[in-house]
Amino acid sequence: MAVRDAGFLLVGLLVLFHTWGAWAAVEVNMEDRVEVFRGETAQIACMFKSDDGIGGTTIKWFYTTRSGERQNIYFQDSTMKTVHRGTPFTDRISVNGTGASGGVVLTINNVRLEDELEFICFIKSLTDGDGEGRTKLKVFETPALPTIEVVQTGFSVSEDSPSKIGVCEVKNGFPKPNITWYRNNTPLRSNQDVVLTTTMESSGLYSVRSELNMKVMKEDKDALFYCEVNYFVPGGTRMTETNRINITVYYPSTAVSVWVESPKGKIKEGDSVELHCHGNGNTESSMSITHAGVEQTLDSNMLVLNNVTRLNSGVYQCNSLDLETFETISRNITVFVNYLDPAVVIPEDTVVVDQGEELKATCNALSSLQTHTAWFKNGEEVLKGHTLIVKDVTLHTAGTYVCMVTVPEIKGMETSGTLRVNVMGTPEIVKPDNTEIEESFEKSVELSCLARGFPAPSITWTTSDGKVLKAEPQKQMEDSVQSVVRVKVTSDLTVVCSASNKFGTDAMTFSIKAIKTETVVPPEKIKKEGSGVIIAVIIICILLLAILGSVLYFLYKKGKICGRSGKQDLTKEKSNKDNIVVEMKSDNTEEAILLGVNGEKQPPSDQ
Repeated sequence: MAVRDAGFLLVGLLVLFHTWGAWAAVEVNMEDRVEVFRGETAQIACMFKSDDGIGGTTIKWFYTTRSGERQNIYFQDSTMKTVHRGTPFTDRISVNGTGASGGVVLTINNVRLEDELEFICFIKSLTDGDGEGRTKLKVFETPALPTIEVVQTGFSVSEDSPSKIGVCEVKNGFPKPNITWYRNNTPLRSNQDVVLTTTMESSGLYSVRSELNMKVMKEDKDALFYCEVNYFVPGGTRMTETNRINITVYYPSTAVSVWVESPKGKIKEGDSVELHCHGNGNTESSMSITHAGVEQTLDSNMLVLNNVTRLNSGVYQCNSLDLETFETISRNITVFVNYLDPAVVIPEDTVVVDQGEELKATCNALSSLQTHTAWFKNGEEVLKGHTLIVKDVTLHTAGTYVCMVTVPEIKGMETSGTLRVNVMGTPEIVKPDNTEIEESFEKSVELSCLARGFPAPSITWTTSDGKVLKAEPQKQMEDSVQSVVRVKVTSDLTVVCSASNKFGTDAMTFSIKAIKTETVVPPEKIKKEGSGVIIAVIIICILLLAILGSVLYFLYKKGKICGRSGKQDLTKEKSNKDNIVVEMKSDNTEEAILLGVNGEKQPPSDQ
């Protein structure tokens, strides 16, 4: 009985142990996903807890096919490690770790796009049961830089339907990149404006093409369009943009502008006037300007009026005709041409005034602007104002007066008139600076006499003894006459210039003094003669020295000097003390000749 009870107890314990093993499960921890770039290495970790150790644990790796089936790729127990053959991962996977530390790592080399699957780590324990974990492998590929192309033909705001603006494209990305259009930094999200096309390349990568269609407005002429591309990378997303593009928008003019481009400021007669006429649209249009009922079609939106007169003043109308809608818009500008009539001087041309009387003249010019008048004589201003008044006129008053009328507001706007004034009266001779002249005998002197007066005086020349001199023809000047005479000086002389007309005579006397001249040797000649004398003296001195030397030598030979006799011992050797040296050097620095006592040249050693 006891043995049978013990057997029942053992069977119960075995049943209980088997039931507990069926209910127990190994705890497996894995990441939800592992992200990696295509071509790189992926590592999938499998962490578990088991008390059986290496000897009681079996590890298997699976992946889930696209159809949902499990495919075994790896097996490991206490005795062996096996990579299953015939799978896409056979040559590219390895498992690191034995499981003793509670974890193993599946390594996949050279990850491909088709590796984006779910991987299962299965753990089986003798006592703890089994368990599994799952990790999804995500594969990424950075796309090429995006491109943008714009339609070059341009767009009209008058079109009713949307126009194709441009195309953005990004190629070879994984997963599929996203394209967003922007207009001036504002995204365009309307589905009806964007047509998106996605293409899967033979490599499995995605290329995305986005076409923007929209109805343009005038404001789009200054807008910048571009595309933003967002794509996925391990751990997040990245963004890149295309370059900005501008589109051509055609729109009709809603207003025109007309202005005078030149000259700047007020216009005067004789100017060239340049009128500009422009519309604010950019569609094809016809521009013209109408004045006094005459319409002129513009070339380059510009009209040039050459050498304008006051008749060109008036209203000018700028017209713009849109060639699409045939609508005309206009704007006016008023052009005024300022004028200045020729100056009128009263009395005209020439006036004759008696000496001592009053001179009065006026000068006026009709103008559209305020004028300024001034009178000039000989280039100098003599009076401001329209009226010229000179009381008690003299011969100095005579001459030509210029009346200048100017318009201060416009540079170069001026006119002038002239008045010739003659003053009747006795002639008056203008006295020169010097009437007393000194000149050498037989020389000629030129005398000039200038006389004012009206009628023009007649000038005669006479000497103190009553001789009439023949002068050059009188020269008529603006308010005077001039006479010139040449006189040969043979003695002291007095010459009289007389100027006379019907009112009287004026005279002036020139005193000419004849002077004698002495012959003066030119300094250059004196210098040359002095140099010759010096050279002659030097030559004479050299000759005297030569003669003196010869005499001394002769006396020496005769023994008349230094206690010497006239005889010489022919066998006695000559010594330097017995030598008399005479050096003769010519003026041209020739080589000196050294003479011995016998008159022979000494060798260089004896010198």
